[in-house]
Formats: sequence, C-alpha cells, structure tokens
Amino acid sequence: MNESLGRTLVIANPVAHSGDGAAAAERVKRFFSSYANATDSFVLRLTQAPGDGMRMARESAGFDTVVALGGDGIIHEVANGLMSVAPHERPALAVVPVGSGNDFARTIGAATNDPIAALGQILRGHRRELDLGHVASDAGESAYFVQTLSFGLDAAIALDTTDRRAAQTHQKGSGLFATSGIKILSKVRGEASGYPSRVTMDGEKDVHLNSIVFAVQNGPTYGGGFRICPDADPYDGSLDLCYNVSVPALPHVLALFALARTGRHVGSRAIATRRIRRLHVEFFEREPPCQADGEPLHGRTYDVEVRPRSLTLMAPTW
Repeated sequence: MNESLGRTLVIANPVAHSGDGAAAAERVKRFFSSYANATDSFVLRLTQAPGDGMRMARESAGFDTVVALGGDGIIHEVANGLMSVAPHERPALAVVPVGSGNDFARTIGAATNDPIAALGQILRGHRRELDLGHVASDAGESAYFVQTLSFGLDAAIALDTTDRRAAQTHQKGSGLFATSGIKILSKVRGEASGYPSRVTMDGEKDVHLNSIVFAVQNGPTYGGGFRICPDADPYDGSLDLCYNVSVPALPHVLALFALARTGRHVGSRAIATRRIRRLHVEFFEREPPCQADGEPLHGRTYDVEVRPRSLTLMAPTW
C-alpha cells in the first residue's frame, strides 16, 4: 500500500450493473473497515436518484479523496460535482468501476466489476492530473465530460444504449451499443441523413459538414469499447475528433460502424480524425442528438474545449 486515501467519501450507485452496485458498496465498506491504514476515515453515501452523485461531490470539500463507485454515469456526475469545488479544496478522484460500459475505466486501466481488485489498484497507484472536456450550448446547458461527447447518429445510438441500460436489458458493453446501433440505423433509408453543420476547430477556417459521426473524445472508446478515437489520451492536454467528411450510403455506414469496434474505421476516406483544444459547432435545419458521457444535452450551437489537468486522479496500478 503506497499511501492512505486520507479522509475519503465513497459515492456509490447501488443500482449500477443491474443492482451489483449495492453489493459492491458493501464490499468496499468492509474493506475500508478492515484495513484502517487505507484511509484516515471514510463515509459511504448511496445515490437514490439522478443528480445525487453530482450534489454529493459538490459538497465534498473537507475530504481528501472521493471514490466514485458505479458505471460511467456516476463517474460523470462525480467529476462534474468535483469541478464545483474550489481548486484548493477539491478532493482527488478515484474510481471503482461497476457498470456495463466502463469506458472510462478502460481508458485508465482500472479493474472492472471487481471492487476489491479496483481498490488494490488505487492503493498501489499514483496521482495523475486528468484532463476534462467542457461543452456549453446555446440552450444554456453545459457539462464536463471525462470520456466522450458526440453529435448525430452515434449520439442517438449512445442515448438509446443509456435508455436500454436503465431499463435493465440483459445486454452489456459493446454488445448493447451494437444492437442499439442496428436499431437506430435500421430506421435510416437509402443514404444516411446527416446534420448540416459549420465547424471551427482551434480558430481555423470554418468547415462545412453534413454530420453523421461526430465524436469528441478525452479517452479512446465509447459505447462499451468501440475505439472511435484510438489515440485519445486524457493526459495530453487535447481532445481527439472523429467525424465524417462525406455521407456514405447506408451499407457503408453499417460497415464503418462495425470497423469502429477495433478502430479500423479511421482508414476510411469518409472519416477524418484530428486533435484539437477547442471547437465551435453550429447545426442548421434541425437540432442533433447530443450526449456527454451518455447524458443528453440540447442545443444547436456548441462550444467545446479541453480543460487540462482539471482533476487529480488516483490512477490505478496493477
């Protein structure tokens, strides 16, 4: 054990992973009770409704470490709540992943759905300064994202995945995302219908797109392991983009969707990738689906930027 987590707040989603979160929270409680040198003290709080994790993290000044226990949704909430705490009082973030997607856990190399292994990694780990993405819309909505932001068809797929997961479907991870993709794309006829947009990247000349795929990534994956931006790194001070530069026929869209599982879609002439620090995007004609870490956002105009070194992460080590 390298160091104590100090005064520790555990924010746990008891219904994560079809109810496994409650048992995982109890295991974490027993672990901290048994190994007194793991923390100076600890408090366990269970969420009961959406938004509870954000509120609890917002009130975490006075703690040294906040442990987010659950899936990507609770990590998103806790990170957003921590960003409301003054920097000099902001606790470090640690993650005990108990979910079906676990994209952020995959990015940082955390053990998934094994709370004792995840705690062991945290206690053997080291502190790293984690970048976050930030998005604000003309509808007055804003959020930080730890892993992913997307617009268009892939956002519609991600939001459908979140809805089906909340309904406790038996499917998990990339399989759930894949079947949501088939569901959404099956409604498309002929050519996939994009979302006309004007995009400004890092203040450069505007680019006009007809967006089907438009992902802004802090980490490489979304949808439970789809490698949409294979080289994204949450410690490099930038965000990675993946977007379509042409609107292919539906069979090609389906093929790209399949290739994205392993990151091979980036070889397509229909796809472009690049690294940015800030982004302005305006959508015309209709509002696109939009999601940040699986949570919906609304608007037609969005400003996105990286916030380097925003959170101290208790990075896991095997």
